[in-house]
Amino acid sequence: MENEVQKKRILSGIQPSGDLTLGSYLGAIKNWAALADEYDCYYMLADMHTITVRQVPAELRRHTLTQVAAYIASGLDPEKNVLFVQSHVPAHAQLGWVLDCYTMFGELSRMTQFKDKSAKNADRNIRKVIYISCSRIDKR
Repeated sequence: MENEVQKKRILSGIQPSGDLTLGSYLGAIKNWAALADEYDCYYMLADMHTITVRQVPAELRRHTLTQVAAYIASGLDPEKNVLFVQSHVPAHAQLGWVLDCYTMFGELSRMTQFKDKSAKNADRNIRKVIYISCSRIDKR
């Protein structure tokens, strides 16, 4: 056990805002299947990221379940990869709250990504604008 090399980890996900596309398959999922032997892989259905734009709840649930099935059908072996739905991990939303409380507007307003999202989303909810802190959670 002492000589066992710990694998690096990968976390990635796709927003289940619609049906899985060929682009998602070719650009991500197909490549993910090949990584399981080299990495500890965690793949999520980023449904909490998806709700930064209004969704019909029943459609979002359907897309989420359909995409989990598509991940498996596309070669992501649940025995070798961790597949999960973001909203099923309460710590994600909890850490989001904490990060939002500690993220100052002045800090965000200096970031190019925040400026771009603020300008483009004046009529959107605040989470769309502070999406940056939500993205930080994924990296923890």
